[in-house]
Amino acid sequence: MTAPGAIDVSPEKKSTDTFDPGATWRLHPQVALRPEPFGALLYHFGTRKLSFLKNTVIVDVVRSLGDHESVRAALRAHGVDETAERPYLHALRTLADSHMIVPA
Repeated sequence: MTAPGAIDVSPEKKSTDTFDPGATWRLHPQVALRPEPFGALLYHFGTRKLSFLKNTVIVDVVRSLGDHESVRAALRAHGVDETAERPYLHALRTLADSHMIVPA
């Protein structure tokens, strides 16, 4: 059982949440994004996890995820085409696994 607003990170919950780049995702409401010269810091107030975004393109993509019908649409909107999307999808999948981004 989890408290209201808490995140269920049990193995059962993690195994059922899969990252789908064809779906809409957004920044978790308990995550703060702080711009930095190298990209940005993400801090999750619920899990106390810290993540680093290492370039400004991924920062812009993460900020705009909820404004697009899919992760791929967000990538395209920021100039990342299909041939260049692999490292961005990997980064976003990692953010989803750590609950920094969640399905919208």
